[in-house]
Amino acid sequence: MKTSLVSIATDTVALEGAWYEPEGGARAGAALLFHGNTMNFYSGAPRFLPPALTELGFACLAFNRRGHDILAIRDSRAAEGAALQFVSQAITDNRYAAEWLARRGFPHPVVIGHSNGGMLAVRHVADHPNTPALVLLSAHCGGRNMVPLASQAGLLACNRLEEITAHAEQLVKAGRGRELMLLPGCWYVTSAASFLDLANCPDILALAPQIRCPVLYLRGDAEPRDLYPAEEFQRRCPGSCTVQIVPQCDHFYAGRESAVSAIVSRWLGQQLQGGQQ
Repeated sequence: MKTSLVSIATDTVALEGAWYEPEGGARAGAALLFHGNTMNFYSGAPRFLPPALTELGFACLAFNRRGHDILAIRDSRAAEGAALQFVSQAITDNRYAAEWLARRGFPHPVVIGHSNGGMLAVRHVADHPNTPALVLLSAHCGGRNMVPLASQAGLLACNRLEEITAHAEQLVKAGRGRELMLLPGCWYVTSAASFLDLANCPDILALAPQIRCPVLYLRGDAEPRDLYPAEEFQRRCPGSCTVQIVPQCDHFYAGRESAVSAIVSRWLGQQLQGGQQ
């Protein structure tokens, strides 16, 4: 495959990413990959899936949302990253990336999202009903229950949710919404306004009835079912939804990258053979 680094313009800073093109051209179309929270285009699924997808004939765009990594800088000392992100910005960034693909002749890419990127992928596909297929890799539930469920699972605020929420509300009320706060669980650092904004995450179960394209939803067997509700999403989908639980697999697919790549490739190959593309 041919790999190029790309920049996608936004109304502020550009989104940086990688554009993977198969030898012989993109005969299967394109795939748009959304990274997980505090991650980026060069780690996790957006890194290990493109070699398998290009073998199927897909060109792939993996890119950083403005809320990538936990904190970062680029050409100045101005901070950016997931600690300062907002859900509305993330939804807009995914739209910018889709428009970038459309200008290159791929108006209806397959959409693939991991974790928070999977939650955002459901919102994106609900807004883009001509999407031919959706792959959800440990997509979290989103909605107002996400933060309590994640905290109960040892993430985010852990057992200090009420205390941390109250502190964030005080900071925002005082006009200090960008002030950083430490969290006891992953992702460890956030800003007050960004933490409270998590309540605005799209609810994937509420959106499921709007998803009519074929769906593959993966979850590792080490992940909690209520936080990553593959079976309930499948029940609410009006179209085809395949659920696969990957054995001996955590949220990041560590050591199971080949198995996940094989599952995704096999399923997308079936969609191609079935004339879904």
